[in-house]
This record gives sequence, C-alpha cells and structure tokens, in this order.
Amino acid sequence: MPVTRDIVATYRGPRRVVRRLLDMGEREDRALVMLVGACVVVFVAQWPRLAREAHLAERDLNPLLGGALMAWLFIAPLLLYAIALISHGIARLIGGRGTAYGARLALFWAFLAASPLILLHGLVAGFVGPGLGLQGVGLIWCGVFGWFWLSGLREAEWSSA
Repeated sequence: MPVTRDIVATYRGPRRVVRRLLDMGEREDRALVMLVGACVVVFVAQWPRLAREAHLAERDLNPLLGGALMAWLFIAPLLLYAIALISHGIARLIGGRGTAYGARLALFWAFLAASPLILLHGLVAGFVGPGLGLQGVGLIWCGVFGWFWLSGLREAEWSSA
C-alpha cells in the first residue's frame, strides 16, 4: 500500500497499519526511510516560520535553514532512535514482549503519519505567527502523534499476532 494511503488509514486505525507494517518483516531500511522521510517533512515545514523570522528580524534566511537542516536531518534521527530504545525498555519492564525494531517502527511511523499536521503547523507559524491558532495546531499534533505512537507501541509490544 502506498505511504499516503497508509497515512490516511492510520487516522482511522493506527494499530491495523502498524500490524501490517510489522507483518512485512523486520527491515531496518524501511524504518530508516520512514524516519528520514518524516524528518525531511518537518524540515520543510519549518521553512515558512524561518522565512517569517528572517524577514521580521531583517536577517539572512540561509543560516536559519542550515541550522534547521542540521537539527532535523542529523540530530533528530539520533534522538528518535534513542527515544525508541528507551520506550522499548520501559515496555519490557511493564510486560511488553515485542522487539526493539517494533518499538522503532511504532515511533517512526507515528512521526511520519502525523506529518500532515506538522505541515499545517509550519504554515500557521509562517503566515499567522505566534498565537492561539499556532498553539491549537501544535496541541492537536501532539495529541495525534501521541495517539499514533502509543497505539503502535501497544500493537508492537503487546499484540498476540
């Protein structure tokens, strides 16, 4: 199934999508592509906000873009791998029977599946700026991401399949 259909299907039932991805077998390359794809989307989502900041502060945009590139394509993947490992360890402590790959897949897929809301957040940050709208979209993203991640982690760690 194409990734866009899987993203839409995740909004209807995140556990089913994660189960289907897990049933495809352990493929670290697939998990890494999901993670890098999500990080690229987040990097692109930063552009409107960074352009707004550069314009308002009368600064050059390129250093801001370079910093965001470094953060989202080099540092964030490492941190997300660490978060996935920690979440797997915590799940094991409370009775999880899954693998570290399953925990990584659940986190990386949740990050990618929630990426349309990150794009919306970036647009609101760039065109509307700080305020209640930006906070609302950010809160919605956090809730959806948490729902996807915890549902996927539950499927990866505690599912009998």
